[in-house]
Amino acid sequence: MNEGITARLRLSSLRLRLVVVFALVALTAAVAASGIAYWLNREAVLTRTQDGALNDFRQEMQNRAAALPLRPTQDDLRRTAEDMAGGGAGYQVLLLGERAAGKPIVGASDPDDFTLADVPVPLQEAVDTKRPVTEANAHPYHLFWQRTERNGTPYLVGGTRIDGGGPTGYVFKSLEAEKADLNSLAWSLGIATALAVIGSVLLAQVAATTVLRPVHRLGVAARKLGEGKLDTRLEVSGTDELADLSRTFNGAAESLQKKVADMSAREESSRRFVADMSHELRTPLTALTAVTEVLEDEQDSLDPMIAPAVALVVSETRRLNDLVENLMEVTRFDAGTARLVLDDVDIADQITACVDARAWLDAVELDAERGVVAPLDPRRLDVILANLIGNALKHGGSPVRVSVRTEEDELVIAVRDHGPGIPEEVLPHVFDRFYKASASRPRSEGSGLGLSIAMENALIHGGSITASNSVGEDGRVDGAVFVLRLPLDASGITREVQTRSSQGEVGEA
Repeated sequence: MNEGITARLRLSSLRLRLVVVFALVALTAAVAASGIAYWLNREAVLTRTQDGALNDFRQEMQNRAAALPLRPTQDDLRRTAEDMAGGGAGYQVLLLGERAAGKPIVGASDPDDFTLADVPVPLQEAVDTKRPVTEANAHPYHLFWQRTERNGTPYLVGGTRIDGGGPTGYVFKSLEAEKADLNSLAWSLGIATALAVIGSVLLAQVAATTVLRPVHRLGVAARKLGEGKLDTRLEVSGTDELADLSRTFNGAAESLQKKVADMSAREESSRRFVADMSHELRTPLTALTAVTEVLEDEQDSLDPMIAPAVALVVSETRRLNDLVENLMEVTRFDAGTARLVLDDVDIADQITACVDARAWLDAVELDAERGVVAPLDPRRLDVILANLIGNALKHGGSPVRVSVRTEEDELVIAVRDHGPGIPEEVLPHVFDRFYKASASRPRSEGSGLGLSIAMENALIHGGSITASNSVGEDGRVDGAVFVLRLPLDASGITREVQTRSSQGEVGEA
């Protein structure tokens, strides 16, 4: 369960990438839409409030301030400012006049709330600036406004003066209510943005599930196909791209199944041909072997001109007999009919018997303790040892050293020669069937099957064989080393035999 969740949420997951992309797109769109909506509403609210206040202030200036005498008293200015602010517009008024030339006076609707110090200097300069009257400019003085803050509260400050020497008036309106409305709008838009992102994530999950379910089925089918279940097919529904992909997969799987079936049929036919050919050759080979044995016994009494030909016939007959036996052994492994006949084998005695039977005692050095016993098939172990030691004697020369040791639950037998070693390009292929290290010598004394058969016999025991070169202290190659590893536990060998036997009918090897 946890592994599935981790797999779905890992950074490389297509599902997570889809969700992130959907969320980012939704967040970008929501933020952009919310920003635009906030900006438009903010301008609309502020402009409406601003225009209402300034238009009302302008009207009051024309109706009340313009009616004041040219040289009003401070009380006149104060009363007029109070009347202008008391109209319900919600702002404060400040009027500036002169009781005499160069002697300004100020009248405020609420001196504690609004004074001349609250009017920005640039605004005062713009209001006091007299502009020339032209066709494009009918009045020397205009109404100017500015938004400002005082103690964290936003305000609108506007000002103008009466043409022809009347008083100058300033209006001071709080925008706190508008700020609160805009803050509420911002919170609403933020919540809407969050809901849009959450909704997009949920939609992304649905979309990802819809898209990835067929992809997951395709992955499962591909894994089954890779495991050898060639009859795996996908259920196709719809006409979209994923349906086309499923149909393509089914077509490829069907083609692969047909080709594998054809190859298996050809391989089975070839295997049967080799087995039949080997079996049919045994009868004439038996007769040839009997004749060659007679000729070999009479070789000393034959004409010297005929003796070399007889020796060649004897040698080639034996080589052909070995090749047929090896081919029959290979076909048993391929057919899965090879089986083990296990027995408790004393390894040192088995190696000594193998070497003695082939007259190699003088060419082989044995380093093995007596009493090392393992459950093995004596005949197959003899085949492995004969191939490894014979190969070392053929290509490396004597003496060949065979050492035996145990490592944990493994029996390790190393066969080392002191020849030129195995070329690096040959090492990966030494256990391939019919492989010859030299292309210029396609015909040699060996069949090219010995090491392959040795490997098959090691595998059926649940073991393995590795080949490498031994390097001396001077850094030069000092012979080849073949290491045979076999299990000391018979239970693992039994399971291996059962696995191989399930592939075909078990027969006598």
